[in-house]
Amino acid sequence: MKGDGVERPAKIRILIADDHPLVLEGLSSCLETYPHIEVVAAVTDGHAALEAAKRFQPDIVILDINMPRLNGLDTAEAFNEVLPGAKLIVLSMHRNREYISTALTNGVRGYVLKDASTTEVVSAIEAVNNGGSYFSSGICDLLGAVQSNHASRCTLTTREQSILLRLAEGKTNKEVSRELDISVRTVETHRRNLKKKLGISTTAGLTRYVIECGLAAKKER
Repeated sequence: MKGDGVERPAKIRILIADDHPLVLEGLSSCLETYPHIEVVAAVTDGHAALEAAKRFQPDIVILDINMPRLNGLDTAEAFNEVLPGAKLIVLSMHRNREYISTALTNGVRGYVLKDASTTEVVSAIEAVNNGGSYFSSGICDLLGAVQSNHASRCTLTTREQSILLRLAEGKTNKEVSRELDISVRTVETHRRNLKKKLGISTTAGLTRYVIECGLAAKKER
């Protein structure tokens, strides 16, 4: 700001998406009382959030999970393409381990429960804006379980990862054998070992595991 010769830090620009008017209006009003925060848009669904993000280029996007047209978790995933620089926070009533896992997979950096105080929401905004992460104390145990589960399961050899990636794509043992130049029997053995090691029996389950552990980026080209 000009006029007094003092440079002030830029405000943190916030976009809020929540389909409950009271939450949307209440949170917007509360955040606007903080001098270092500016709510640039408040919308009621995921599609509107993506459109508003293109227009306003927010620093932080706060997403509810249960929204019409496009839920918060799918919206978070879409933000990785539409506005990859945006930092995402989920504000939800759900303490569901599956939601937390999916949120982390989709690039969410903060997960705050809706019964949190405005002060806690601001703490989450500040932490995430500074490059960190923030998770409500009420879900820390669940978060720890999710992360330890990923850490213990994402310990495959390079060969196992190569085979797993192809199986997750729905390829047959013979197709995997041909691509990796190994015998079909070797693929079958690895397949059995992977199922036992990961506790997964379906192709859909293998695909989800690949996504959660970020193995898709490691696929041999």
